[in-house]
Order: sequence, then structure tokens, then C-alpha cells
Amino acid sequence: MENVIVIGTGCAGWTAAIYTARANLSPLVIAGEQIGGQLTTTTEVENFPGFPEGVMGPDLMMKMQQQAEKFGTRVQYDRVDGISKIEGGFKLQTMSGTDYETKTVIIATGASPRHLGLPNEKELIGHGLTSCATCDGAFYPDVPVAVIGGGDSAAEEANFLTRFASKVYLVHRRDELRASKIMSDRVLANPKIEPLWNSQVAEYITDDQGEMTSIALTNTQDGSRSQREVKCVFVAIGHIPNTSFLAGTGVDLDSNGYILQKSGTQTSVEGIFAAGDVADHVYRQAITAAGNGCQAALDAERYLAESE
Repeated sequence: MENVIVIGTGCAGWTAAIYTARANLSPLVIAGEQIGGQLTTTTEVENFPGFPEGVMGPDLMMKMQQQAEKFGTRVQYDRVDGISKIEGGFKLQTMSGTDYETKTVIIATGASPRHLGLPNEKELIGHGLTSCATCDGAFYPDVPVAVIGGGDSAAEEANFLTRFASKVYLVHRRDELRASKIMSDRVLANPKIEPLWNSQVAEYITDDQGEMTSIALTNTQDGSRSQREVKCVFVAIGHIPNTSFLAGTGVDLDSNGYILQKSGTQTSVEGIFAAGDVADHVYRQAITAAGNGCQAALDAERYLAESE
């Protein structure tokens, strides 16, 4: 039986692996389908401490993996489909059909941004399509950009982007924002933000190099079409936490599917811990996920020590 299994290979997962490995717990990491997490879909990362010149997202994740493996972390390239309680710990069922037994589990499966489902979305991620203004806004100074959404997240993204962009189009399918009054008032008062009411994106238009150049819009009331030139689109219509495999485990989730952390990173099931975006719908940054991964590792280490 393993001491600890870490599920997920984003910043939270690799940091948890580094800490548990250095504590001589010989962690096993089950990589999941998106190895390296959301940072593997980004280009340059400029806000992760220790890289004054920036670092490519995939390179940062590779360095984290190398560091974890240096201290004895083992990696299985598989996907966890279920967790069940057994005597002394847990059994993890995987896509490959292999079962793993462990005394503790650290869930670091992250959350996936919601997208519109348009044909070329996947190819555009990191090339003019993103879901994080904090991460990527500074790459688009003095050019027009668009934000899709109408809630607090979209309003916050739009206001933040006015620090860099020449103009921010806020695309919303209704004729008023769902955001709180204070956030809505800030958006409507900002001269650099132009709301595009009753509109939805019908197409992302790119140049010959596959970079975003404009968006085609459809009016939800009369069906008319229009186009706006933008260099980047920030999708702010929410995230989907990767927690579907937890059905029947007893791990408590909130109304949106995020794992609820009790004391520290401990979940409602003793011995199961959660770290990163799978439990965090507020900050969703690489550095906060890494910090939470450290916390989960320390919590798991203490739990094991107390159990013995």
C-alpha cells in the first residue's frame, strides 16, 4: 500500500509530490489526461516567482516534474475514475483497469475553463484565446481585446484589462450584466469598456499564422451579424472543477462542484486532501495552487504520522 497518491500534475500536484517525496513518503503521482495542467496550454508565464525573464508554461511544468522525480516521485500515466474506502486507506480505480491502494490521497485535478465550443477553439488557446486576464493581459498592450461573459468574473476581467488594452469589448448575450451592482457600475463607468449587448460570438477569425484577428458576432434578438477587430479573447463564463470521479466517495462538494476543504486542505473524508484549482474558485493562479499543494503535502504527512 502506498503512503500517498497524488492525483493530478499541475502546480498543486507537482508541489505536493516534491514535498511528500522529500519527506521520504515515496509518493505515486497519477498524471491524468492533461499532463501538466492548464499551464501547458499557455505560452510565456511572467508572474511565477523566480523567473525574471519569464518561463514557458510547459517548461515550468517539466521542471517541476523533474524536481519531484529527483526526490523519488514515481509517475503513472493513467486517469483515476473512482475512489473507494478500504481498510487502512483507499483504493483508486483507473482508466487502465489497474487498482492502486494508498493510505492517503491528495486530489489536485484542477478545473477546466468553460469555452463556447466553436470549431477552432482548441488551436487558439495561447494564440489569442485565454481564460485568465491576470495571466495574459499584459501581453496585449494598446490593442483591442474582448471579454465574453456577464458575471462578476467577466466584469473583473474587463476592468483589469483596461490597464493594458486600448479597448475592451464586453460580449454578453443579454441586455444587462449578471454581475453585482458594484462590479456592473464599474464596468459601465469605464470609458475603455464597450458592452456589446445581446451578442454572442459566432466565429473566431485568425490570420495565416493562426493568431486571433477578430470575432464575428450574432445578435441574439434579430440575428444580425457584425465583426470586431480584437487581438485576444478572454473567456469568462466559468470553470468546471474536475471532480466527477468523486461521486459516491463522501467527499463534500459545493454547489458548483468544487471540493470543500475543512481544516487546512483536509476534505470531509479523513485521509483525502485537496489542493489547487479543484478547491479554489477565487484565485486560480499557478503560485496559489503550488502553495496549496505544499499545504496538502504537510497535512498528509502529519495525518500519517498521527495515524502511526
